[in-house]
Amino acid sequence: MNNFKFKNETSIRFGKDRLETELYDAVSQFGNRVLLTFGGGSIKKSGLYDRVINLLSGLEVFELSDIEPNPKINSVRQGQKLVKEHDIDVILAVGGGSVIDASKVIASSKFYDKDPWELVKDSSKRFGINQLPIVDILTLSATGTEMNAGSVISNPETNQKLGTMGPNTPAVSFLDPQLTYSVSKWQTAAGSIDIFSHLTEQYFDTGASDVTLGMIEGLYRAVIKNTPSVLADPNNYDARAALMWSSTMALNGLVSVGTQNGWTVHPIEHELSAYYDITHGIGLGILTPRWMKHILSAETVPRFAQFGRHVWHLTGTDEVVANQAIQATFDWVKSLNVPTTLPGVEINDTTHFQKMAESAVLVGDLNHSAYVPLEVADVVSLFEQSMTNSGFVD
Repeated sequence: MNNFKFKNETSIRFGKDRLETELYDAVSQFGNRVLLTFGGGSIKKSGLYDRVINLLSGLEVFELSDIEPNPKINSVRQGQKLVKEHDIDVILAVGGGSVIDASKVIASSKFYDKDPWELVKDSSKRFGINQLPIVDILTLSATGTEMNAGSVISNPETNQKLGTMGPNTPAVSFLDPQLTYSVSKWQTAAGSIDIFSHLTEQYFDTGASDVTLGMIEGLYRAVIKNTPSVLADPNNYDARAALMWSSTMALNGLVSVGTQNGWTVHPIEHELSAYYDITHGIGLGILTPRWMKHILSAETVPRFAQFGRHVWHLTGTDEVVANQAIQATFDWVKSLNVPTTLPGVEINDTTHFQKMAESAVLVGDLNHSAYVPLEVADVVSLFEQSMTNSGFVD
């Protein structure tokens, strides 16, 4: 285990019906001028928008709507204009990872006079300026952004999707599993795959200890068990709660302490999302089993065997369990009724594979910091392998 420093100051408010008694004070402690950010209107259909507006009565509320999945830099630019023009005191983000991610960069952009895309390309700029406090109401279990300082922002003009870190995590995050009851099966499945992938990026890493591996294994089992339950019964509170807390715990920094933290599949998938704007979790589900097969070797078999025994409850020799665990991962993704190939998400040609691979290796530093280093040719091969289900029992 490597040396580490861990600190997380987000106040989590988990459970049923806490907004009525806690939201106003959570927001107003930072001031009266509020920027409410949200997505395409689902919170209006569900009644959550009216509920929030009523609870903020007495505060001056401005709005930024239509923040898209794979949040675009144009939404951040619009938000920057609003927080400056109205001298906003606090941002209230209501939605999933995309809304909260965009809000974090908007929170920094109030104190930046240039294009906020510069803050995305160079996170260090955000640590030299202030950041507005963020309160969020989470409506999708997926990214863990409600308890970390990271964001991922897309720029369609440059075909880039980049991660950026800020100086602060959200100040207060409301996590009510009931607010995820209306999430579609597609988004529920994609979110669960995203959680699974976050765990995988940290499980297959150097420096991981028995403590962090054990925590990740427990979270893996919770996600694997509860996702089918939620898909069968969207109003299953306990299963929704398990997924929501697993999502938060998977990426609040706790299970990554002491590791190299060299992520691989996410930088590769970001290229797919940047070029084709596909659902992030679905792309991860397509790529992850291929990546696992690609890096399986005499050196990595012991970790895969542990993964197979402790997560999938498999038995046998290390080599047999390792291979079966990879197939089990593919089978679980497929069982969620989502595509398992790139043509399944309407990527039918190899036109951009070389450029995407070059960018993934550069941005993700995959040939140096990854658990198993990858070169451009390796990433191209992963894209090519993802065109069919060859190599898996389908």
